[in-house]
Amino acid sequence: MTDLNIAPDHDRLLIIDFGSQVTQLIARRLRELNVYCEIHPFQLVDAAFLKGFAPKAVIFSGGPCSVIDDGSPRPPDAVFELGVPILGICYGQQVMMQMLGGEVTRGHGTAEFGRAYVSPEGRLPLLDGWFKEDKEQVWMSHGDHVARIAPGFEVYGTSPNAPYAITADTARNFYAVQFHPEVHHTPNGAKLYENFVKMAGFTGDWTMGAYREQAIAAIRDQVGDGRVICALSGGVDSSVAAVLIHEAIGAQLTCVYVDHGLMRKNESAEVVGMFREHYNLPLIHADESELFLGELDSVSDPETKRKIIGKLFIDVFEKHAKEIGGAEFLAQGTLYPDVIESVSFSGGPSVTIKSHHNVGGLPEKMGMKLVEPLRELFKDEVRALGRELGLPDSFIGRHPFPGPGLAIRCPGEITRQKLDILREADAVYIDQIRKHGLYDEIWQAFTAILPVKTVGVMGDGRTYDFACALRAVTSVDGMTADYYPFTHEFLGETATRIINEVPGINRVTYDITSKPPGTIEWE
Repeated sequence: MTDLNIAPDHDRLLIIDFGSQVTQLIARRLRELNVYCEIHPFQLVDAAFLKGFAPKAVIFSGGPCSVIDDGSPRPPDAVFELGVPILGICYGQQVMMQMLGGEVTRGHGTAEFGRAYVSPEGRLPLLDGWFKEDKEQVWMSHGDHVARIAPGFEVYGTSPNAPYAITADTARNFYAVQFHPEVHHTPNGAKLYENFVKMAGFTGDWTMGAYREQAIAAIRDQVGDGRVICALSGGVDSSVAAVLIHEAIGAQLTCVYVDHGLMRKNESAEVVGMFREHYNLPLIHADESELFLGELDSVSDPETKRKIIGKLFIDVFEKHAKEIGGAEFLAQGTLYPDVIESVSFSGGPSVTIKSHHNVGGLPEKMGMKLVEPLRELFKDEVRALGRELGLPDSFIGRHPFPGPGLAIRCPGEITRQKLDILREADAVYIDQIRKHGLYDEIWQAFTAILPVKTVGVMGDGRTYDFACALRAVTSVDGMTADYYPFTHEFLGETATRIINEVPGINRVTYDITSKPPGTIEWE
């Protein structure tokens, strides 16, 4: 964990996570309202945590468990004694009812999954702007149902299979809904969150201007007169982190750009040139491609790839820290989604979606501390901070590029031949996207080379070459994503160019998987 703590002066909202797949969307809704919030798994939230965190309001997320089962997740009893507004969502509603004297049951005919419609039962400030017609579309996902509401609660909304779809104890400022207002399929859900934070007294003080000032002060406080090396990839995250830290401590910062041999075509020259052109700060270009590619030779497991790359990054940074005179700190562009994806919030045995090379701390032998000024931000917030810092659009608008680079766009064994083919195919694909004016509409686009060869025909000859997959997604923060709806004409034109211009590929596919269930990257 980083020692940097930027948010204590803000009004803070606590989201207690019970394992819902869409808990992160709650946080996004709140951040859009300029409300600072943090997600914490229920098993780490106790009375002492609540006292230290001092939330101005609390939200209970949904979750896959049943409150009826022994050992099911619970918040601490102390949360109900804080005297702050609480909003329970789906499982969060059920656990609130169960703990406060109501009853939850399961039975036939009461489950709801998917689109549903809620009708009003009385007026409630939480629902201002709702029910302009006689019902409101929501998204349900529950098997259990509330059979009896807790003492003090009243019903304010019903659906065909949820007679207690919206309940509230207005005397204690406790609110509970059976549906998920955070998802797209509850069209007016954002208004519910807006009403909740307004009722809780939030002033919307979470702005990038304020964050910039506080982050700079926190960096100076943490670093003092120490030296910092920054892992610079040229992507949005590391670029914003580097400029922010440089603004805080100036010449105490040295950036290290590690070329691990897994970059895209001409990328190393472009990144180094771009940074040296725009910013006068010490920058080391470390060509470590032979080291990385040698260690990755014949490795096919994606988690093993990530761990090898993470370890080697640490080794390289440690070497350069010594060369510049003993840097005490390592700066990284770690984001909040990286932290969330690398930690299980289910409450059971840890189930990590995928490890991130920049999450999890540093080996003790390094004797360095982490500086992670973006650790509490989502991607769109990082871009907003970049604009606040005056970074050019060429920095801010770049598509995300993973730290492990092309290693995780090359399923199966990594070879230099496959990497060279992949670079050429990806360059053609991105060129096509730019030529058609689509780059800024797309969150992230890339090519993956598949671990399979297929038979093809070119001219009068038979080919037996690799297949590749094109990937392009739209997203707000990378937590969820949908594939970009290219026209068939675009895909056909792009496939033709790749096959004609890139030796080694004879088949092109397009990935139309959303996130979830897939991830954006292939590995």
